[in-house]
Parts: sequence; C-alpha cells; structure tokens
Amino acid sequence: MPQPIIPQVQRSAGLVARARALYERFSHVVRELGKFGVVGIVCYVIDVTIFNIWLGRTGEPIGAKIISTVVATSLAFLGNRFWTWRHHERSGLPREYALYFGFNLVGMVISLACLAISHYGLGAMWPAFTSTFADNISGNVVGIAFASTFRFWAYRRYVFRPVAEQA
Repeated sequence: MPQPIIPQVQRSAGLVARARALYERFSHVVRELGKFGVVGIVCYVIDVTIFNIWLGRTGEPIGAKIISTVVATSLAFLGNRFWTWRHHERSGLPREYALYFGFNLVGMVISLACLAISHYGLGAMWPAFTSTFADNISGNVVGIAFASTFRFWAYRRYVFRPVAEQA
C-alpha cells in the first residue's frame, strides 16, 4: 500500500522552514564569510604571484613567503575593514591595524610552518618536496587554508567586532 503524500509534504515543509530559520539566524555570518572570501581570493592571487616571482629570483621559499604575505595582508586589511566589516563601528584604526597584523603574524607562522615542514622536513627525505610545485602546495594551499580559517575567526572575534561588544 502506498504511503500517504501529506506526511511527506509536511516533512519537506518542516525541513524548509528549519533551513530558512537557520539561514536567517546566521545570514549575517554567511554574508561576512562571502565577502571575506572575495577579499581573500583577490589577495591570494596577489600573494601567490609575488611568492612565485620572488622565489624565482632568489630561490629562497621562506623569504618569498614572508614578503608575499606582508603585501597581501596589507591589501586584505583595507578590503576587510572597508568592505567585509564596514557595517561595524570603528574602534580605532591603530587598534584594528595592530590586532589585524598581530593575528596575521600568527597566520603567517601557520603558513610558514606548513612550508617548512614540507620543504625542509619532508624534502630531506624526498627531494620532490623541495620543488616549486611542492612549495606552492604546502605554503599556498595547505598553509593558507589553515591560516585563513584562523584569521576569519580572529578578525570577527577580536578585530572587527562591534564597539558595543568591546566595552
């Protein structure tokens, strides 16, 4: 005997209502995450481009990563301050800038750790890990993925939070 359609429709409507309520509850975070992602993608392209140019000229992956990260971070600050979290009141540009770069130092250490483990640790055992391709994967894919997750949390929690929450 076939199942009645009404309970299935009611179940579907309940799921849709729950999904909508969940989206409405977290829609501001979804929008912030999207904007953060756009800024991140643009700065990622800048970071990888500078990294590869510098690596090609010097052959030193750690120095190249430091320089590319500093340039990309400076541009990302502007994008995040004036677009991603522009709806938050300002709590003082010097404070935000200092915190932003402090958390980016931690993010850079995360990326550098991934790069160093790959290039120097795994590269000592398997020479393939000292290639430009391996350096890009470890520093610009794995490292940036871990660092970006940390940065989004830190920026949202400490740097660009509404002024009312800081009191």
